[in-house]
Amino acid sequence: MTNAPRSRRVLSAPSELGLPTREAFRRAANELLDEMPEGTGELVIDLGPTRQVDSSGLGALIMIQRHAAERRLDVVLRGVGPELEYLLVLTKLDELFAFEGKARRA
Repeated sequence: MTNAPRSRRVLSAPSELGLPTREAFRRAANELLDEMPEGTGELVIDLGPTRQVDSSGLGALIMIQRHAAERRLDVVLRGVGPELEYLLVLTKLDELFAFEGKARRA
């Protein structure tokens, strides 16, 4: 039996992920998720250029993750800075995402 290669798409987050940018960002992420075959892919969100994330931005990430889960796809966060990582841990949202370069928590 051979496994088909997993689809992978990469989306760069804006420098400020918040109220003004969340809807376009979420829409772009969902379009990429919808391009992938159900159950066989991952969306990598590159947060390297992102300097600020507010509650609206966190909400967008959650909605993206929910859409991915409905399609049995993974969301991987890349380039998460220390402040955003702290915020994700503090809000327990880190459990929803995989982090590139880090082992997933049990």
